[in-house]
Amino acid sequence: MNAFSHLLDAPQLLALAAALGWASGIRLYASVFLVGAAGFMGWIALPHGLQILQHPGVMAASGFMLLVEFFADKIPLLDTAWDAIHTVIRIPAGAALAAGTLGADSTAMGWIAALLGGSLAATSHAAKMTTRAAVNTSPEPFSNIAVSLMEDGFVVFMLWLSATHPLLFAVALAVTLVTAVLLMVVLVRFLRAVMRGLSGFLSGGGLSRRKLDVQQDPDRQSR
Repeated sequence: MNAFSHLLDAPQLLALAAALGWASGIRLYASVFLVGAAGFMGWIALPHGLQILQHPGVMAASGFMLLVEFFADKIPLLDTAWDAIHTVIRIPAGAALAAGTLGADSTAMGWIAALLGGSLAATSHAAKMTTRAAVNTSPEPFSNIAVSLMEDGFVVFMLWLSATHPLLFAVALAVTLVTAVLLMVVLVRFLRAVMRGLSGFLSGGGLSRRKLDVQQDPDRQSR
């Protein structure tokens, strides 16, 4: 028996809706392509609202954008610009995908799913943007590539976990959300400190203090 044949049960549907909402904030096109491909290959039976994802045209478009995003996300500064542009795409898409998962038989459930899916997408997207902005303060590109690859793998893992072990996925998602919020608090403070230091340097405050020290103690100039 196919290991995914029970996906239409309520726990799996809830997990899939949450996974798509959350993953859309990080890798929207990968999420659409992977779920559509799984349905197209017969690995899972997609709910009615998501069956459009397995259409060859949708798969071709999402697959192409997946490749574009894969490389764009690994280039410093371009990744930040890409994330900024996708603020208006990922969050509504996360809401739509969650609604498509649960809203086929109930308008109210569709709206509830959309609100939750959009909120999950917004949280993961904000955490991603904050993390990448902090990583981009490093001049070397390798840390950026490493973080991007970790995001790729984590999205695939969470989608798989939602389909196979929905209860474990719920625990993993809760831990991920708490970690994301704490990480955003820490990184926002870090970025503020970086901006204050950069602003002080550009305004000449650091140079002025250095000149004043030299005038007060000429011997320090030779040190």
